[in-house]
Amino acid sequence: MTPDDTTPFSDFLDDYFAECDDHLMGVRRLLLTLEGSVGRPEINRTALDELFRHFHSLKGISGMVELRAAEDLAHSLEEYLRALRQGEAALSAEGVDALFEGAQMLEQVIGARRAGMPLPPIDAVVVRVGRVVAGGATDRASAHASRPPAVAKALKPQWRCTFSPSADLVARGVRVDTVRQRLSSAGEISNAMPRVTPEGAIAFEFEIAATLDEAILAAWRADGIVVEPIVEAAADTRANTELLAGGPEPALVFEGDAATGGGVAPSHFVRVDLTRLDDLMRNVGDLVISRARLTETLARVERRIPSTDWRAIQENAVAIDRQLRTLREGIMRVRLVPVGEIFRRMPFVVRDLARESGKRVHLELQGQGTEIDKFLIERMMDPVLHLVRNAVSHGIEPAEERIAAGKSPEGTIILSAATAGDIVRIDIADDGRGVDAAAVVERARAVGLPVPPGPVDTSHLLALLCAPGFSTRDESDRASGRGVGMAVVQAAVEELSGSLTLETAPGAGTRFTLELPVTLAITDALIAKVAGETFAVPQAAIREVMEVRVAELLQVERNEMTPYRGAALPIVRLGRLFGLPDSQRDRLHVFVIGTGASALGIAVDRIIGQREIVVRAIADELVKVEGISGATDLGDGNVVLILDPAVLARHMRERPDRVFAARGAAR
Repeated sequence: MTPDDTTPFSDFLDDYFAECDDHLMGVRRLLLTLEGSVGRPEINRTALDELFRHFHSLKGISGMVELRAAEDLAHSLEEYLRALRQGEAALSAEGVDALFEGAQMLEQVIGARRAGMPLPPIDAVVVRVGRVVAGGATDRASAHASRPPAVAKALKPQWRCTFSPSADLVARGVRVDTVRQRLSSAGEISNAMPRVTPEGAIAFEFEIAATLDEAILAAWRADGIVVEPIVEAAADTRANTELLAGGPEPALVFEGDAATGGGVAPSHFVRVDLTRLDDLMRNVGDLVISRARLTETLARVERRIPSTDWRAIQENAVAIDRQLRTLREGIMRVRLVPVGEIFRRMPFVVRDLARESGKRVHLELQGQGTEIDKFLIERMMDPVLHLVRNAVSHGIEPAEERIAAGKSPEGTIILSAATAGDIVRIDIADDGRGVDAAAVVERARAVGLPVPPGPVDTSHLLALLCAPGFSTRDESDRASGRGVGMAVVQAAVEELSGSLTLETAPGAGTRFTLELPVTLAITDALIAKVAGETFAVPQAAIREVMEVRVAELLQVERNEMTPYRGAALPIVRLGRLFGLPDSQRDRLHVFVIGTGASALGIAVDRIIGQREIVVRAIADELVKVEGISGATDLGDGNVVLILDPAVLARHMRERPDRVFAARGAAR
């Protein structure tokens, strides 16, 4: 029987995929650690043992959902690791490559099953792993020939454990995954499969080799696990014990199994479907809007209420406001996950591309514990992947070129993350050749892209690199395509209300910086007025707020500027941008966006306050406007547009004539 969404297996499949993600994440990390043992007299035993357990668990749970391709592939990888653990094979570069390829294929098989797509063929990978394992076949055969035949069998008693899930057990935290963890902690699971009971329910049957005492058996049975000895295996074990006489064969005993004991540590983690957290966040958003409406109502009735009663109402309103903010922050913390979910995939990418190109590349990961909203993690995977690929393909030079330039033959890519307030900053930096601005400009002119006169600064250089269809290469390769990648990267970042910046120096390297809000659902914003219209500006995007006198603005051609920190700050009036009449005020408030040479000021008539807003995305393509990230309700029933300052600033720096397009759309 093949499980699908219409069978009782559908709920279990969700747990299966989640657990596979955990195991595959561990596999990626441990394979890089194990690779460092190639050519050394001692293998990293901790990494080897943990890898074995990951693949063994993947094999068992894949068998439970009848994903035979994943089960067979994990079994072949497990066999090679078993040979390494028992000293029957040596760790080689070819063996590590086979493990890498097998792990990637295993991820593809599980991903295809999750997406409901045809499974990729695994035969070639299984054959390759088999050849590596066969390298120690002669030694294995001679070793088995020199010991009694019965020693090849398990040395521990065999048990059949059957678990039937129920609502009561689930409420107590006893699920099939916790049961499997208990069994694997006590011994080796040799077989696992689901079956349908005569009553039509689902039960899970495990066969394990383990030494169990009465205390363990009693605890398991109390949690609904039916444990029965497998008589034939027990008889073989007694025979083995008599033949050995000198004690159990050390090579067949898992290191750490005895120390682990029969039970498992209680879990402090609960997997929650992201859609449920989205629902909670929407509910909190509704509460924020209701609180704003309550504040507006209280402001209107304040004069009608005696002062003593009004004080009590105010105290309750302040308490509700504080509790609501605490609730919102608590739910947001639940949604946050380490950015390491993105970073841990990159060593695989860099390793493969470096081997293919013949380059020597070292990848450093920093700030993997930095937390970001799960929604953003999923959407930033491809942009970060493309920037890392570009660093290997375009940035890092071949070893000979680096040596000729006086550099180390091994290039370095640093992938780092850090938070500053409500902003997450992700840097992708390399010490390669840097971006050749002259070559980029020449290429841009050749393909008909507009190039500003005079020297090109980094903001204009980034704009050219991110132009749709632009590429410095005529042919695509595995590492990079025909230029569409950078355009997609910038579009993805801007869609998330983030910004992309570039720093580069010829011969010294390149740094791409992604700045993103920690979350998009609820945020603090400054509320501004322009020609009678109200706008919300996310506070996280604002570097500074300043006040300028209109009479002191400097006119440079058609642009306005004001002195700012020893330089000139370009000023864009938001009213003019959206076709609104100019203010008659003699002073304007200015939001400073960006830093250094990329800084830009967006001028508004006045700032009327700071509010916590609920971000509602504009889904209708017919009413979308560049520079508007969404809308919100401040509690008075009127819709207020939320500005995207990074997009507005980029368009103004690249092409001031884009103002007219925005003005027409705003009308």
